[in-house]
Amino acid sequence: MAGSDTDSAAQKNLWQRLWARPKKWYWLGIPSGGYALFLVGIIFWGGLNTAVEYSNSEAFCISCHEMRDNVYEEYQTTIHYNNRTGVRAVCADCHVPKKWTAKMTRKMRASIHELPHWMLGTIDTREKFDARRLFLANRVWTDMKASNSQECRNCHELAHMDLEMQQRSARSKHTEERAQERGETCIDCHQGIAHTLADGWEDEFDSL
Repeated sequence: MAGSDTDSAAQKNLWQRLWARPKKWYWLGIPSGGYALFLVGIIFWGGLNTAVEYSNSEAFCISCHEMRDNVYEEYQTTIHYNNRTGVRAVCADCHVPKKWTAKMTRKMRASIHELPHWMLGTIDTREKFDARRLFLANRVWTDMKASNSQECRNCHELAHMDLEMQQRSARSKHTEERAQERGETCIDCHQGIAHTLADGWEDEFDSL
């Protein structure tokens, strides 16, 4: 009993010392506990940011065979993977928003809606994946229409395009006036840029 009282008193004394106003001027009037919390905050934020950035990497995306053996193989045949300029768009460039709040919302959605299916093996074979390909594409199209294809426009902005260097058919479609007038966004014309389109995708897209 006496030992318990001694431990409790020691903990209370430590707490009081951590939050006591310092007498030395170079502490700037901030208790040592404040500095300790600040340091813990930096370590936590650094760890969180490191984990989030790693989850945006291509290595993380293809660490499961569902992605590596299906959509990644398709992506490797596209201009977003291999092109004359050597500029690549990796998975996160198209599927994860850049803004922090939108990015964390997307991560939370993945944790709630996608991780359970990964654990259940919903798309762990080519046959299962192809069976749900149209459903998965629909979710991506819906998100991109809702964001005005922001992930595309992070790299491809109409205002910065040199239309004179484009083919006539593309030139007529890439004006800001046309996009605003028709309420169109990149994904309205550019489906299947990096992945194979499922049978019947036109009717599915038109229904969005």
